[in-house]
Amino acid sequence: MRIGIVTIPVAAQGGLPSDGPSLLEQVVALARDVERLGFHGFWLTDAFARGKPTLDPLILLAALATQTFRIELGTCVVQVPLRHPVEHAHRVQTLNLLTQGRLRFGVGSGSTKHDFEAVQASYDARFKTLPAYLDVMRKVWSGEPVYGPALSVWPGTEFGPPVLLGAWRSERWINLAAKVLQGWIASGIHTSWEDLAIGVKMYRNAGGKRAVLANIFTDFRNPPGHLPISHEPKISLFCSPAQARDRLKRLEDLGIDDALLVCPWDDLAQLKTVAALVG
Repeated sequence: MRIGIVTIPVAAQGGLPSDGPSLLEQVVALARDVERLGFHGFWLTDAFARGKPTLDPLILLAALATQTFRIELGTCVVQVPLRHPVEHAHRVQTLNLLTQGRLRFGVGSGSTKHDFEAVQASYDARFKTLPAYLDVMRKVWSGEPVYGPALSVWPGTEFGPPVLLGAWRSERWINLAAKVLQGWIASGIHTSWEDLAIGVKMYRNAGGKRAVLANIFTDFRNPPGHLPISHEPKISLFCSPAQARDRLKRLEDLGIDDALLVCPWDDLAQLKTVAALVG
């Protein structure tokens, strides 16, 4: 099982400081540590209009693409219904080029109404909009016209990056992830162990190749640090390193291909501990 690291930048980590490292310097340092310690990938989340400053994951990943060389760079997950699909496909094509094919485009329907209200998008229609917009984006990456002239595809980015669907384990989404896209992303925040086992089995039965569990909050301190979410995650590594090893093995036994961990920003020792557990 591969291990990746998810980060959720927050404004308290710095904007344009007069002294000390900027947020970009901190994120770059973390991404370099992730690559140096042998993790498989570095992933960013997508959110806005939630009462606190956030950053666009595609722009931030573009910066990280110039500072890393081997690891995957991914999103878990971008809210597709919030953006115009043709323009969005063009930006993703650009990032796919800048990462030299290391981009893993995790996508979802979105879950927070405020995000939709901020851009005048329909929250109620999001489950219809997601597959429709993904279809448009895939056509753009293939050089097909959609609403007007086709966008010219930049050489080397034909057909777009691998797309992984972050969604519940309903038959509709499992089939889309397995039969059309390149992976399925479950959430450690919302998914129970029992539900995850059912979802992985459904996904494999549908022919799915890559099953990912994202947003596994990890903290070996007692008590763990502040959570940037409103409730306790259902699957986490708030435990000792030995217990974390057992839980990661349990995920592997369930059939998870990639576990994406959210580790504390301010404690490199924990990142090193995780690397030692899976090394």
